[in-house]
Amino acid sequence: MKSTIDNTVEFVKEKLEGAEAGHDWFHIERVWKLAKKIAETENCNQEVVELSALLHDIADPKFHNGDETIAPKISRAFLEQQNVPDETIEKVLYVIENISFKNRGNAPIEPSLELQIVQDADRIDAIGAIGIARTFNFGGFKNNPMYDPAIEPNLGMSKEEYKKSNGTTINHFYEKLLLLKDLMNTEKGKKMAEERHNYMLNFLDEFYKEWNVD
Repeated sequence: MKSTIDNTVEFVKEKLEGAEAGHDWFHIERVWKLAKKIAETENCNQEVVELSALLHDIADPKFHNGDETIAPKISRAFLEQQNVPDETIEKVLYVIENISFKNRGNAPIEPSLELQIVQDADRIDAIGAIGIARTFNFGGFKNNPMYDPAIEPNLGMSKEEYKKSNGTTINHFYEKLLLLKDLMNTEKGKKMAEERHNYMLNFLDEFYKEWNVD
């Protein structure tokens, strides 16, 4: 008999078939693995961590006109269908609704441990070599300029400005990716983020050298 986790994996794979490559099943799978790795070091609710990691991008607002209500609705309906207890469902939805970088201005003062773990996992997948690949993939998907020396990074964007931003892909490093290391919640997350952060700094150094034909 298949477990709820197995059924969730099947559901997410089917739902995200054909999704943009930076937010597809493979992104979910990596975040799921990272979350499990971090959870090994924390006294957390493992089921909530795994279900949240698997469902956290089931309907990313970026691809649904900014609508942040779709993912919780889809997740609730699916979890109810799986006869998951209401208490567990609420904990999973809490993670889904609070995980996003753009919502950090309204973040819970005392986030649940499960949110901290899955948020770290999601942010770790946004940095390092994978993060670089995802960023350029999404920039290409939106047809954003790769880099324009005349366009400065916008570091003071509101949530709405961030959602509508069509800046350069290189600027996205300064507007988000390089900020993530210092936003990690768990000790394991901080250690994992450090190495990936340094990789991005080295990449940017090399990028500017090649751009300027040094």
